[in-house]
Amino acid sequence: MSDAQGYDPKRSRVNDDTMADFIRGSVTGDVTEVPGIGPAAAKKLACGEGDEKVTNTYQLIGKFLMLKGPDDDDNKVESMEHCEKFWYWLQDKGISAHRSAIVKAVACKVNGLFPGVYDPDLYDDDDDE
Repeated sequence: MSDAQGYDPKRSRVNDDTMADFIRGSVTGDVTEVPGIGPAAAKKLACGEGDEKVTNTYQLIGKFLMLKGPDDDDNKVESMEHCEKFWYWLQDKGISAHRSAIVKAVACKVNGLFPGVYDPDLYDDDDDE
């Protein structure tokens, strides 16, 4: 992928064990439980009015799911577009670090609840170490 912008799961710098613990674990609601979200990112997510204000993990997952659409007869929002939309939404919220990690964590967590929402096989793994 030559474009430095947008979601790329290879740019996730989260430890594999940390990611696996989040995916397998229960959601507590504390938004900082999401790999890649620390206190500064939590503060940025909590800014805004109405539906743009995200103060817990449930709302963050809800925002991710909202970006799965809108679908119409000519276009269905598939996994790659969905992850891109969430990555750019995080960017618009002022999240400047760990966006790919956050997208990957939420997408994988949600995929456990709704299989097929996220397809990691769509991303080229040739460069994995």
